Amino acid sequence: MSSFIPPAQLIAALQWRYAVKKFDPTKKIPAADWHALEQSLVLAPSSIGLQPWKFFVVTDAAVKAQLQAASYRQSQASECSHFVVFSVRRNLDAEHVERHIRRMIEVLGVTEESLAKFRTMTLRNLDRAREAGTLDPWQEHQIYIALGKFLAGAALLGIDTCPMEGIEASKYDEILGLAGSDYGTVVACAAGYRLADDKYATMQKVRFKTDDVVVRI
Repeated sequence: MSSFIPPAQLIAALQWRYAVKKFDPTKKIPAADWHALEQSLVLAPSSIGLQPWKFFVVTDAAVKAQLQAASYRQSQASECSHFVVFSVRRNLDAEHVERHIRRMIEVLGVTEESLAKFRTMTLRNLDRAREAGTLDPWQEHQIYIALGKFLAGAALLGIDTCPMEGIEASKYDEILGLAGSDYGTVVACAAGYRLADDKYATMQKVRFKTDDVVVRI
């Protein structure tokens, strides 16, 4: 299969992107571009395909202002075009598995009986992780797969981003109505367009040499 884009284009896009510190609040992401970015989240892979997440896309100025206050006053939260909050499904249970199985039946046109072994295997894996105390961390790891796809997809579209872990997750949950629910905030990401005077836009990336981090066997 030939490349969808030239390899050099991917590298150029990844070289171009950086964690934007100053967004232009007057520039908004076009609807078609945003739709593609939303689909990059929907299409993100997850362990066993369980998609243990919800993505909150915030464009309302008042809500973004509240989230900025819960982000140690980092301006990216309010100045960006779209602010995405990545939340995880806590204590993943049988109900979520059944929801996924119903969707598999709908999309694949298979019978419920044909998925019996999948159901048993999935519930067993979740129970083992729950007993080991690793269930929620396992699911939180999936969030970062979606975040990585979002960052790369945005770069290819020429859209700037800034992933943000410097947030008060419990306050985010209160603002977004997640407190007391099955979902909890993990990380956020601002998306939009950089201001010309953001000094970080022209800084060289500092990365270890390829041979220092890539081991070819």
